[in-house]
Amino acid sequence: MERSKYAWIARHKKSWPIAIACDVPGVSASGYFEHRRPKPQQSKPSTRINEPILLTQIRAIHAQVKGEYGWPKVYKELLARGLKVGKERVPLAALPWMR
Repeated sequence: MERSKYAWIARHKKSWPIAIACDVPGVSASGYFEHRRPKPQQSKPSTRINEPILLTQIRAIHAQVKGEYGWPKVYKELLARGLKVGKERVPLAALPWMR
């Protein structure tokens, strides 16, 4: 029932001021505007890789290439393996022990 009231107001908002259009079905103007406001999206679970897993992956790549890759190639290899990681995170995680 409420939706039909709001639909009626939406159909007539060009002909009548919102305050008057809300009086006809007995709805408050604030209720109408609240109904029109987009509902907040449910937050998605984080896909961020935690630090120990990232370090394990970086060390595995580093060992496979016998230490020949620097952080840019390690970053590209992580992406190729399907791991979502930011470019800035790889050197921060890897450089202290890759030297």
